[in-house]
Amino acid sequence: MSIIPVILSGGSGTRLWPLSREAYPKQFLPLIDDMSLFQSTLKRFLGVAGIQSPLIICNDQHRFVVAEQARAVDANLSGIILEPVGRNTAPAVAAATLFALEKHPEAILLILPADHLMADLPEFHRAVQQGLGYAQAGRVVTFGIVPKNPETGFGYIHRGNTSADGPGFQIQRFVEKPDLATARSYVDSGEYYWNSGMFMFSAKVMLSEMDRHAPDITKSVGESLAKSIKDLDFIRLDHDAFATSQKISIDYAVMEKTDLGVVLPLDAGWSDVGSWSALWGVGSKDAQDNVIIGDVLMHEIDHCYIRSESRLVAGVGLSNHVIIETADAVLVAARDRVQDVGGIVKKLQQLGRREHINRQRVFRPWGSFKCLNIEDRFQVKRIRVNPGATLSLQMHHHRAEHWIVVRGTAQVTRGEESFLLTEDQSTYIPLGVRHRLANPGKIPLDIIEIQSGSYLGEDDIVRFEDNYGRSSD
Repeated sequence: MSIIPVILSGGSGTRLWPLSREAYPKQFLPLIDDMSLFQSTLKRFLGVAGIQSPLIICNDQHRFVVAEQARAVDANLSGIILEPVGRNTAPAVAAATLFALEKHPEAILLILPADHLMADLPEFHRAVQQGLGYAQAGRVVTFGIVPKNPETGFGYIHRGNTSADGPGFQIQRFVEKPDLATARSYVDSGEYYWNSGMFMFSAKVMLSEMDRHAPDITKSVGESLAKSIKDLDFIRLDHDAFATSQKISIDYAVMEKTDLGVVLPLDAGWSDVGSWSALWGVGSKDAQDNVIIGDVLMHEIDHCYIRSESRLVAGVGLSNHVIIETADAVLVAARDRVQDVGGIVKKLQQLGRREHINRQRVFRPWGSFKCLNIEDRFQVKRIRVNPGATLSLQMHHHRAEHWIVVRGTAQVTRGEESFLLTEDQSTYIPLGVRHRLANPGKIPLDIIEIQSGSYLGEDDIVRFEDNYGRSSD
């Protein structure tokens, strides 16, 4: 029996702003150790008997980050399905189910969000084996997290009677995020679990249940998959068909309606790492219960989470606060108010600002770039090109560029010319001239790019050839 992990990687992580951004959200960040949450999720099921290569569901914007981070941890993927628009978890699960059934009619799917933490892997593996037994028997399993405290930021699952065919429980109901008093009563009763968003089921059974309870979703997603296009390592779902799908979670679409549901208690050091307070909770603390990351100086500080990304941060006389410093934004918040950080992101959106979209360092399939300075009619960037990578053959209508190599070797195409540049050498790309930059070497290529012109936006790119199938990003 094949178990196919399905990793849902569509979240935006707005409550972890300013570290988490729309173009590079929390699942791709190394928040706990050297691996990102997404990479940790890829590693989480290694050692589980019968496990197959994982299937990833993500949006188009993150496709190259997903592919690169998987490659970096030697993860062999069975596919990367690109959602053309966000439609919550039910359409994503439907796409994974239909895709898996095409190749593995007897497959068992294990659905995992990409942005969770699991400290006790042996306990998680034990729960997966229990879930496998239920899934093989035709049940639809959800994993309920044994609560440690009354938490108002999670939904809950109210368990019913003990299941007759294993250690799980029947599902009495799903409940929304409660107020503090209600959450406390849930925890005190011992009958409620945090809703983890993790599921396990036979693909055949899930398709049957979706056809029964959410037929419009299977219809639209099935049409989208039938019209999908293979693009490099990605499966691009058809936009128009997928966009007609209802925007709804799998909890509402199926789990609240099915009579096949089972909840398995899970106590494995789980965290959704959904806020700065949650990160403080799982972080390594000093004698004053502070979690400190980066260049930080403190005087009379306790119970704080302070993270510096690019410069010295100093604090005096603070308690129960969060301070997050990045190159372009600083967040200061009371630790008991960090659930409201999403409100700042909404204000940035309303103001038409961009600090919620990209960090100063922007990742591309060939490497990354970092904006060092931008003023009227000029911009300075540091560009890093990975070994063997090549940018698109392109031109700009509104800007010229100067390139200075500071590390590595650059292969430059400029009009009809092609030549090499090494450290401390430079070249000029006039406005309107076709050009291309490549790294033929075995170490990263770093260049300083100085742009000058009337318009310096990233959309001033006309592509003629691209190794990554891009037209505009």
